[in-house]
Amino acid sequence: MKEDRHYHLIGIGGIGMSGIAQLLLRKGFKVSGSDLKENKITEELKELGADIFIGHNPLNIQGADLIVYSSAIGEENPEMREAKRQGIPLIKRAEALARLMKDETVITVTGSHGKTTTASLVSYLLLQAGLSPTVAVGGVLRNIETNARLGTGEFFVAEADESDGSFLYYRPKYSIITNIDYEHLDYYKDFRNEIATFGEFINNTQDNGCVFACSDDINLKGIFKNYKNKYVLFGLEAGADVYPKNIRIKGLSSEFDCFYGNKFIDRFYLALGGRHNISNALSVIALGLELGIELRFIKETLKHYKGAKRRLEIKFDNKEYLLIDDYAHHPAEIKATLSALKSLKFNRLIAVFQPHRYTRTKLLSDEFGKSFDLADYIIVTDIYAAGERPQEGVSARLIYDKIKERLPDKQIYFLAKEEIVAHILKIMKPHDLLITLGAGDIVKICDELVEKFKSR
Repeated sequence: MKEDRHYHLIGIGGIGMSGIAQLLLRKGFKVSGSDLKENKITEELKELGADIFIGHNPLNIQGADLIVYSSAIGEENPEMREAKRQGIPLIKRAEALARLMKDETVITVTGSHGKTTTASLVSYLLLQAGLSPTVAVGGVLRNIETNARLGTGEFFVAEADESDGSFLYYRPKYSIITNIDYEHLDYYKDFRNEIATFGEFINNTQDNGCVFACSDDINLKGIFKNYKNKYVLFGLEAGADVYPKNIRIKGLSSEFDCFYGNKFIDRFYLALGGRHNISNALSVIALGLELGIELRFIKETLKHYKGAKRRLEIKFDNKEYLLIDDYAHHPAEIKATLSALKSLKFNRLIAVFQPHRYTRTKLLSDEFGKSFDLADYIIVTDIYAAGERPQEGVSARLIYDKIKERLPDKQIYFLAKEEIVAHILKIMKPHDLLITLGAGDIVKICDELVEKFKSR
């Protein structure tokens, strides 16, 4: 990293790329970057000293020593083509992050679901314990209001994105794997390839380190049959090394007794709802114990964790109307999120879903159809492409039709995005709960509704 003075990041406005940009800037490197649209992230990076270009243009890379690009950037990108023409080195986002980790004690968190919440909890634990970690996660940790920080301690906490196999660049000492699900099959092609790649990632963990894996996931548990190094299994079901008893869920928080083997550790209060988040928290407890962190810091972390933005984030609550936003964009995530909300008191659960990517919609339309059973009123809107080209015969109506077929007696609507706010204002009644779901820009609908309800 020391040899490359000027970094140019293509797709700098994305949450993952922005984390790398922040760390580079705080290390004193010159940073420039481009993206299609201005957003809050690009504005913050400007304030930190980055040169930001809106739109992709070959002239943007002038003077760059190395180009970093996000997985959303294709070969036809004009800046990519110009870099190749000039012979400027190009590296993926994950490779840049791997370079930043060099000489640090690395803790990675990966898995199909729960990465951001778990990585944020790990980051907050190390901060609470005074270990000053460097952090790069895929969401804004609300306790510190950022997704990246440059620490002074030995630890580097990173969310390891498995979507394109680039997490194989990492060589962590400690790694947490939350689960393996049918996800990113546009890249992996076959679920067996996905499982095998996770196996490679696990084998990349240093021999003197430790892997923490969820034993409730049969595919993940199977990988460890022939694993020779140290690992700890956490989970909600029997057979885990670290497991809970006497679970009590109250609203969007929970309590449980934690056991390690047959030994009672303590009772923990978790400022998150849903059984899936208890599972995530168990991995953090196990890691904390492995690192020798005092129990009081682990308890304080779980109790005072404020969550990550767009993860069951309460956007508006005046005791009459409750509006929540969540990043869930996979059937399993939607099920877990809606299940977590059922412990709240409300008359109707209104779910507004924006599918993410044509490939995911096509591959998982049947599973999406089974994901909304716990919602009382469902709105589906058009696909957020995330850089993908439209596919013939693939639209959000595939999901709408599957839900409608499964739940014929429920109110289910297909609406254009610009129609949703007016529709919600018309049908939402006191003591209804509304949640917007998706990894695209559906949060803007939630934010617009928040302003409308505030002015009522």
